[in-house]
Amino acid sequence: MSLATAPDGIAPLAHRVAQRVRDRLREEQADPTRDPERAARIAWAEVRRHNDVALARGWQLIDDEAGCVREVLARVAGFGPLQAYLDDPTIEEIWLNAPDRIFIARDGVAQRVPLALTDAAVRDLVERMLQSTGRRVDLSQPFVDASLPDGSRLHVVIPDITRRHWAVNIRKFLPAYRDLDRLVESGSLAPEAARTLRDAMLAGRSILISGATHAGKTTLLGALVAAAARRQRIVTVEETFELAVDAPDLVALQGRQPSLEGTGEVTLRRLVKEALRMRPDRLVVGEVRDAEALDLVLALNTGVPGAATVHANSAREALAKLAALPLLAGRNIDSAFILPAIAGSVHLVAHCVRGESGRRYVAEIVAPTGRVTDGGIDTRTVYRADGARTEVPA
Repeated sequence: MSLATAPDGIAPLAHRVAQRVRDRLREEQADPTRDPERAARIAWAEVRRHNDVALARGWQLIDDEAGCVREVLARVAGFGPLQAYLDDPTIEEIWLNAPDRIFIARDGVAQRVPLALTDAAVRDLVERMLQSTGRRVDLSQPFVDASLPDGSRLHVVIPDITRRHWAVNIRKFLPAYRDLDRLVESGSLAPEAARTLRDAMLAGRSILISGATHAGKTTLLGALVAAAARRQRIVTVEETFELAVDAPDLVALQGRQPSLEGTGEVTLRRLVKEALRMRPDRLVVGEVRDAEALDLVLALNTGVPGAATVHANSAREALAKLAALPLLAGRNIDSAFILPAIAGSVHLVAHCVRGESGRRYVAEIVAPTGRVTDGGIDTRTVYRADGARTEVPA
């Protein structure tokens, strides 16, 4: 049983032990995040010390010593009652609508968990999560996106943007699905679709991934990056680090929020331009949703292969959206330039879907033919989850 949900009287014991562990770490000038083994040794020593004293004085014993040590370490170096959910490899997302309304998602299915915090505890957890990120959330900046040390993405909104309580989302990116073979094993990707996408990555083709929110776009993008040729130099561009991929020659770039004075902001448009100065063999943009689409299209037309995600309801709609977003960059951009540029530089579009059961899978892959007809990009269907293979204009 987790001490977060244990009967009254058990959690206070962990609180007292955690305070002693903090005091010892402070005396020894030890950082539990940098030296977790020392923190664990001290936690075990303090738990056993408590039981020794409790036996002599008739205090309440800690029956589950190992569980108490885990809870103490979560309080000292982790994220308290949420740490158990963060450590669970089957949980893909955690969100708090209120201190006593906490949910998790497994396999795309949401469920409420029997955990109740306080407003102060939620604020304390968020502050600890943001401590190492250099980002903040306050009345002047009521939204924040940040990456946690394990690669999870944190998103927070505070009142008065929310009605009363802090709204917190923690989206995990599970390592079990970070390559194409594992996506095939999980049923998210058909073997023939995996071969098509892997061959395209190895051949230096540009791939766009589309889908709704939580359809698995970022997971598929990370698996594609892992499938790229090992000799390629890859530069990734994201608002907040999410991809968590590894490659022999990879640089990951992240945007930056403005300071209190409104200065210092680094946008995706700036990052895409800077990435092109870093000799990339492949440019990866975590999510395209604004004027940075123009810089991506321009980069693809210089011969740099790319990969990116975009929110859309179908693969063909994704191409139309990618053609519309550059128009946000200024009045001098029109579709007469953008449409042929996309038709000639995007080679495949993979569309992700999340079914009613929560299962995520690649529903279709289309390939632009390079032609523009009646104001749209012609495409042919390369793969459909229902087995269809037809050539269809956008």
